[in-house]
Amino acid sequence: MTDKVVKIGGASGYWGDTAIGPIQLIRHGDLDYLIFDYLAEITMSILAKAQSRDPEAGYATDFISRVMKPLIRDIADKRIKVIANAGGVNLQACRRALEQVAAEAGVSLKIGTVEGDNLLGRADELRGQDIREMGTGERLPTRLMSINAYLGAFPIAAALDAGADIVITGRCVDSALVVGPLIHEFGWAPDQYDHLAAGGLAGHLLECGAQASGGNFTDWEQTVDDWDNTGFPLAEIHADGSFILTKATDTGGIVNPLMAGEQMLYEIGDPSTYILPDVVCDFTRVTMEQVGDDRVLVRGARGREPTSTYKVSATYADGFGCIGTFVIAGRDAASRARRQGEAVLRKTRRMLEDADLGDYSKTAMQLVGTESLFGDQARPEALASREVVLRLGVHHPSREGVDLFSKEFMGAGLSMSPGLTGLSPGRPRPTPIVRLFSFLIDKEQVPVEVKLGGEPITAAQIVRRGPSAKAEPGEGQQPDADTVTGDTIQVPLFRLAVARSGDKGDKANIGVIARKPEYLPLLRAALTPERVRACFAHVTRGTVERFDLPGSHAMNFLLHESLDGGGVASLHLDAQAKTYGQVLLETPIAVPRDSARKWELPMDD
Repeated sequence: MTDKVVKIGGASGYWGDTAIGPIQLIRHGDLDYLIFDYLAEITMSILAKAQSRDPEAGYATDFISRVMKPLIRDIADKRIKVIANAGGVNLQACRRALEQVAAEAGVSLKIGTVEGDNLLGRADELRGQDIREMGTGERLPTRLMSINAYLGAFPIAAALDAGADIVITGRCVDSALVVGPLIHEFGWAPDQYDHLAAGGLAGHLLECGAQASGGNFTDWEQTVDDWDNTGFPLAEIHADGSFILTKATDTGGIVNPLMAGEQMLYEIGDPSTYILPDVVCDFTRVTMEQVGDDRVLVRGARGREPTSTYKVSATYADGFGCIGTFVIAGRDAASRARRQGEAVLRKTRRMLEDADLGDYSKTAMQLVGTESLFGDQARPEALASREVVLRLGVHHPSREGVDLFSKEFMGAGLSMSPGLTGLSPGRPRPTPIVRLFSFLIDKEQVPVEVKLGGEPITAAQIVRRGPSAKAEPGEGQQPDADTVTGDTIQVPLFRLAVARSGDKGDKANIGVIARKPEYLPLLRAALTPERVRACFAHVTRGTVERFDLPGSHAMNFLLHESLDGGGVASLHLDAQAKTYGQVLLETPIAVPRDSARKWELPMDD
C-alpha cells in the first residue's frame, strides 16, 4: 500500500460563489489539485442562449476573470493542477480565453478539454428515439434550449495522463472533478468499484464549496467562528479511497462528523444506490470520525458496477412568469395582505379575459412572516405579525400576460391596503420559465473526446459501460422501530439531530443525523415517512421514502413531487427545498422522561 496522499480543494460550489475560496486554498491549502464546480441544469440553458448571441460566449466567464486572471501565476508557481467544469457549452472558447490569460501572465500551462456532453445539435435524432422523461414519462419537447449528458471521471484522468495542467469540462457529474485526479494519481482501474465510490464520496463532499466546512450547517450560529472567513474544504485522500476532510488553515468555519454527514446526505436519494457514470455508490455504511481539530476521517463507501447509460438533462422554455412583492405593516397585516393578493388576481384575470389572452397557467401566494413555509405546523401567533411580505406569483403562456400582471401588481400600491411599501424598486420583472427534462441514454450514443491544447488525444479507457440501463437497488432497509410509549416528554428534533435538505428536480430530500447514536431509535420511531409527509402536506403531492444509513446514524427522506416542478418553473417560496430541514427540526419527538434525564436534555421545551 502506497503512503501517497493527494490533496484536493473545493473552491467553488456554483457559478456565483464567493471569490475568496480559491485565494484561501491556494495560499493556505498546500494543494495538489483545485476544483471548481460551476454548472447547474438551468445554467446550461443560460450558457446556450449566450453562445447563440456570441460564438465566443457560452462558458463560465467568472472562471477566467475572477479566478485564473488574478491567480494563474500563483497556481503555476505552486504547481497546482486545476479541474473545472467551466467550459459550459463552449469549451474551446474557454480554452482560448485561458490561453490568453496565461500568455499575458507569462506562464506556460497545458490545457485539456473533455467534450461530448453537449447533445443539442442531435435533438432531432434523439426525438426520433421515443425518449421519455425519467419521472413523468413525457415525450421530449419540441423546442429545446440545452441537452447535456453527465459524463464521468475517466476522460478527466485521460487528459491528466496526457500532461494537462488544467482540465476544462462541460457537463459532468460534479464528483468527477475529484475522481478524475484520483484515477490519474493512483491508477485506479474501472472495476475497482469501492475505490471509485470512495472517490465519488470525496467529490460529493467537496463539490459544494464551504458547505462542507461550516457553511449551511445546522449548528452554524452556535459553533462556527469567523463567518466572514469561513474556510473552503479540502480532502487528503489515500490510495484505498479513505480520506481526511479538513479545510484551509488560518480560516474560520468548522469540520466535524455532523457537518460532514449533512453534506454527504445533501441532494441524494437512495444512499445505497447513488448512481455515477463510473460506479454505483453505497454510502449506507460510511463512517465519520473526528481525528483532530477540523479533521474528519471518512471511510466505508462501497461500489458496484455502473449502468450502461448516462443521465441527460435537457431544458426547454415553457411560457413566462412574474413574482411581485409588497411589505404590508400594521394591525391585521396578514389578512390585509391576503385580501390584496386575491384582489389583484381577480382584477387581472378579468383584464386577461377582456384582452383575449386567456387565464394564468398557475398562480401562488405566500405571506412571508406568517410561517408560510411551515404549513399546518405554523404557530397561530404568527398570523398576528404586524409586518408581512405579500409574495404573489403567476405563470402565463405569453409575455403579454405577465406584463399585464406586472403593471397591475404595481398599480395596486396606491389603491388597496394601507401600510404598504415596496420590497424592491420598480415593477416585478417578467422572466421566461425554463423547465427541466431528464432522461437516460446509452453511453455508446455519446462519443466522448479528450483534447490537449485543442488537439485530440488517444486514451485507452474513457468510458465504462455496465450491463444494464438501471442499477439494482442496494441493501434492504432496517425494520421499523417500535413505538415509544410510557411516560414521555416532547423534545424538538433539533435537540436530538441535525438536518440538511436540498432538491433534485421536483423532489426534495431531507437528511437527518442523530447527534448521538443512542438517539437514533427514537428518531426512527418518530420520523416515519407518513409523519414527514404530514409535516410537508402543504407542498408534497407524492410519496415520501425513508432510507437508513446506519454507518453515520442517519436517515434520508425523499419527498416526491414537493417543489412545484422545481427550479424557475416553481412558484413555491422555497423552490429548492433549502429550508425543509429547518422546518423538520422543529418537529416534537417523544422521549422517555427517564432517558431525557439521563441524556441531560432540556425538560422545558
